[in-house]
Amino acid sequence: MTTTKLTKKSHACVRLEKEGRTLVLDPGGFSEPDAAAGADAILVTHEHPDHFDEGRLRAALDADPAAELWTLRSVAERLSAAYPGRVHTVGHGDAFTAAGFDVQVHGELHAVIHPDLPRITNVGYLIDGGRVFHPGDALTVPGTAVETLMLPVMAPWSKISEVIDYVREVKPQRAYDIHDALLTDLARPIYDNQIAALGGAEHRRLAPGESTAL
Repeated sequence: MTTTKLTKKSHACVRLEKEGRTLVLDPGGFSEPDAAAGADAILVTHEHPDHFDEGRLRAALDADPAAELWTLRSVAERLSAAYPGRVHTVGHGDAFTAAGFDVQVHGELHAVIHPDLPRITNVGYLIDGGRVFHPGDALTVPGTAVETLMLPVMAPWSKISEVIDYVREVKPQRAYDIHDALLTDLARPIYDNQIAALGGAEHRRLAPGESTAL
């Protein structure tokens, strides 16, 4: 099986590289300004600014006329007119190939932040038949085997018991932290210890810019 290189960027952004091509997920405003630079394809899970930065996406698409974007309707509507044929609207159940990666779309709604707030759309992306799953801002269970779960560990919409139960339900071989920009260094050992002890899967954390082979 071809090796995939996973690079963690700040917060929810992840870069995947395989056979000379690069797929970037959620290069938002909490990630590095160049997080989407050089991407052959970009996936965005939802419209919140820590996952979707319009200016940075436009810069990446302008820099490479062959680069393409797959995302949900609320994001696609803001970019499709400027990049005809390069911005693709997707939803739960869709499947496509981006930068040589096979992608399946899972999930429909963002996690509940508060009952008084309307829920927006959110989609997760299952990469290469389960080698990687990035759920965005939801605890979506894809219903298929997952090797590497990108685990949103800290958000206004979650608590650690829900994070642990999510790992238990997905049953990945390993879980790597994402959605962690607001997690302080003081709190990290607490999350590391509890998720590793109770989640039932190998739990790992990469620093921004650090890579690993899958």
